[in-house]
Amino acid sequence: MWWFQEGLCILPVSLVVWTAATFVFAYITAVELRHVDPFVPYISDTGTVPPERCVFGIMLSVSAFLGIATMYVRYKQVEALTAQGEKKLLKLNTLGFVLGCISSFGMCVVANFQKTTLFSMHLVGAVLTFGVGALYILTHTLVSYRMQPHIHTKPVFWVRLILSLWTFSSIISMFVSSVILYSSLPGIEVHKKLHWNPGEPGYAAHTVSTVSEWSLAFSFISFFLTYIRDFQKINLRAEADLQSSNLHDPSHFGSTWTSGETSPLLAGSI
Repeated sequence: MWWFQEGLCILPVSLVVWTAATFVFAYITAVELRHVDPFVPYISDTGTVPPERCVFGIMLSVSAFLGIATMYVRYKQVEALTAQGEKKLLKLNTLGFVLGCISSFGMCVVANFQKTTLFSMHLVGAVLTFGVGALYILTHTLVSYRMQPHIHTKPVFWVRLILSLWTFSSIISMFVSSVILYSSLPGIEVHKKLHWNPGEPGYAAHTVSTVSEWSLAFSFISFFLTYIRDFQKINLRAEADLQSSNLHDPSHFGSTWTSGETSPLLAGSI
């Protein structure tokens, strides 16, 4: 058995690989077609012009659904490993799952509303994806803090804490540089500008903003990489309960015959 076949670690692996492929494929295509500059464009700019726009939207939507699936499994795992008396941990876990779903919804918004067409909706999607997603990372960093050292080791918490700090520092850098960029170019539709020349007004702030966005995206990807070892210890099982021993018994036709799960879907430990 290969390492990615153990437990359900295929979920975070698929999420990380697919999301990274989305960014890289859109970037290479946009640069080759000269739709954007090679030096660190905005991620969304690489999916603004056809044909990469369609592929970027579809692939990012798939990433959103993979994200929801991964976060749901993580939610159920923490729930299964949490003692009944740990109400604060259970609340943190529930809050994290809600935040994760909102962030994934934001990815769908970004995928369907390009920056150059409906900027306001694209901005809302970006805030939901990165802003709420950062809160998800912070929440599960706190969950990891409360679960160590009894359920997983302290290094796991420290790695997630470092990634959380990386995420928030990238957000602050991107926000400050974006404010400077837009305020230094009044009257110009900055969100529609796909090509920048060194030395022109706003170039430095634009560069800091784009580098911060890529840094933020890869901090998210790195955080989900930390789930792989946890997910290797999760086994998925379903059990059918047949209510009749005779499949051809007329009295059990229709809605009388049922099947259902009689055991938890997720079981495992970190």
